[in-house]
Amino acid sequence: MVKRNVLLNPGPATTTDTVKMAQVVPDICPREKEFVGIMREVEEGLLKIVHADPEEYAAVLFCGSGTINMDICLNSLLPEDKKILIINNGAYSSRGAEICEYYGLPCINLKQPLNHQPDLQVIEETLQENPDIAVVYITHHETGTGLLNPIREIGALVHKYHAIFVVDTTSTYAMRPINVHEDNIDFCMASAQKGIMAMTGLSYVIGRRSAIEASAEYPKRSYYCNLYMQYAYAREHGEMHFTPPVQVIYAARQALKEYFAEGEAAKWNRHQRVFRTIRKGLTELGFQIYISEQEEAGLVAAALYPKDENWNFEKIHDYCYERGFTIYPGKVEKKGMFRLCALGAIDEADITAFFEVFRQGLNEYGVSIPVKY
Repeated sequence: MVKRNVLLNPGPATTTDTVKMAQVVPDICPREKEFVGIMREVEEGLLKIVHADPEEYAAVLFCGSGTINMDICLNSLLPEDKKILIINNGAYSSRGAEICEYYGLPCINLKQPLNHQPDLQVIEETLQENPDIAVVYITHHETGTGLLNPIREIGALVHKYHAIFVVDTTSTYAMRPINVHEDNIDFCMASAQKGIMAMTGLSYVIGRRSAIEASAEYPKRSYYCNLYMQYAYAREHGEMHFTPPVQVIYAARQALKEYFAEGEAAKWNRHQRVFRTIRKGLTELGFQIYISEQEEAGLVAAALYPKDENWNFEKIHDYCYERGFTIYPGKVEKKGMFRLCALGAIDEADITAFFEVFRQGLNEYGVSIPVKY
């Protein structure tokens, strides 16, 4: 048995022992037919999670963290003389804008409030005024705050103006139910350490085959991070173009088996159960939550730091960490906050146990309960 820690950070997530131990396998060359078969199995499972028709969509695997997916989509899917529209209302959409800046890609950085869903009218006006927008990019769930963006409605606007809709679903994929067809998604993405509750090192882009194939003619802006190159190589050989994270893929295969055994609806119900317990625990202690219940994703609660001279996040973090619980700071500049996340292989009993420890920590350091603002 491996010591079990309850991770309340926004990923990597708490994993099962069976997923951990799935990495302990005989050494194998990733070019062997046996391993190619495992890759195919993983790709098929990843498509199934978002109800993607395999005739229309492909799952393209990469070695890296979630940011590699953002890099790949933004640099690979933009035709020459066209623009990207970034709908920016959080730390991760801001990262998308930074990627465009680093590549020198023509980009409209449409900034919206960090604590509210974006204005659909402003998005439509931007699309009307800029007919050369070819790609629209948004983060489904801004885990820096817990904000959920209305992708289905935005996707409908994007398609009305004949652009491609790219959605960073890193922190919703395999947690909140997603259907790429109903949600108007052309491309989505995630990493194994998030929703499927596997290991860091494997990331994947799920996208329309027709759009990927069209991108073969677009400017080549990266060698390692080119979507068409990886897609075409996998289609021809069944393998990643470059060395894959072999053991991590074995863990992903096991995690997918456990995902389908639990079921989409049951898993989402569990995450909601965990989140309700998180919200209840914070509210009972008097913490203010940054995002309203109407606009949150139901996966991350960002609680504002109390105005108490005895409050010290690092001390509270360390107190909880020593007792098997990890909490995480926020991501809004000049807003002191910490986050509790409903990701991973945890349930409400874990959250009840956490709040016992958390309350003890507040008492240990003399933080008033209920907390003060």
